[in-house]
Amino acid sequence: MSIPGSDLIPYLNFISRWALFIAVTYKAYETRDKGWVLISTASLIDALDMEDYILNPLGIHINPQAYAIAARIPNFFFGILIIWGAFHLKYGRTEFKHTIYLSALTIMSYIWLFLLATDVFKSPTERALLPSLVLGGALIYLGCILDKYVISRGTPEVLFPWGLILLGALNVTYPVTRFIDWFAPIGFFLGGIFRFVAAVGAIKFVFYPVTPLSVRRNPSPPQGVFLFRSRGETFRKLGKLCSIPGTVVITREDLRTLKNNLNPETLVFWITRAKEGKLEEKPLIYAISPTKIEILTDLIARALAQGYRTIYVEAFEYLMLENGFENSIKFLLNLKDRVVAEGGTLVLVINPEVLNEKQRRIIEREFEEFS
Repeated sequence: MSIPGSDLIPYLNFISRWALFIAVTYKAYETRDKGWVLISTASLIDALDMEDYILNPLGIHINPQAYAIAARIPNFFFGILIIWGAFHLKYGRTEFKHTIYLSALTIMSYIWLFLLATDVFKSPTERALLPSLVLGGALIYLGCILDKYVISRGTPEVLFPWGLILLGALNVTYPVTRFIDWFAPIGFFLGGIFRFVAAVGAIKFVFYPVTPLSVRRNPSPPQGVFLFRSRGETFRKLGKLCSIPGTVVITREDLRTLKNNLNPETLVFWITRAKEGKLEEKPLIYAISPTKIEILTDLIARALAQGYRTIYVEAFEYLMLENGFENSIKFLLNLKDRVVAEGGTLVLVINPEVLNEKQRRIIEREFEEFS
């Protein structure tokens, strides 16, 4: 069965793989996030997966006896790295249970590759079973993590996770569908399209982030970085920041109380271990773990790019408790630099009694008390 334009799919595949690698590599460079570094490495392995249409013109031919093993090694490497990277995007780190999962998967992969060199497997379907499940499952898992925790829904950026999810689902069925004569060309065609869709979404997400209509910011607080000792003091001098359009709120406040004061154009990051992901749409409220400082930084940077200009932080003590003062102050100073560069306002509310003298001096040096 011949599909119109199918002769172009191998080249579309090749271009899409390198486009994905370039996009996620730039994201890793931009955020310095370990998860994106791991995903970038996996994407490079995928991009280097040379096909016959590339190797043959170069006079390079793979030994057929070695191909049964060589063709499966990238699947395991790619899958393990993708799952590892997705753990970092979701949790901000690799926990003990994650190392157990990854170790078990690595051992299973080693045993499977060893068995491929024997005559245990009697058919191509059996040989492809575990590698395809690892590859496809990893793509589906990463797509779900991106869709739930990273990508803004309702934007063209969703092409990135959904392209990966569809490509993963296709790979899961590969051991069976690859050897169905009428479906094989269709599957190859769909794989190229899904990878291209993911590449388009990744490029949009990384290089052309969505910028909605400018957020209304009247009235707005004065520009600068300010230190307050209580929420009451802040609201007396600057007004209820939660109700000012274009404000990003980082808080531990009880949401039932907080929602009464929120403007529909307020963005809230509720710092908690109890829940994850989007909780409300209008106003937009996300629950995020206190240990995911790198992800929180990235989300706030995207908010600044979308027009938000006031950042109100009243959860620093909790961040410090979970991450230590050094990591928390790095987060705060990173935030300060981004806000100042955008000509915005950063308001920090902290009780100085929770700090020692050295920590208090650092905070007071970087933030001015509002008079």
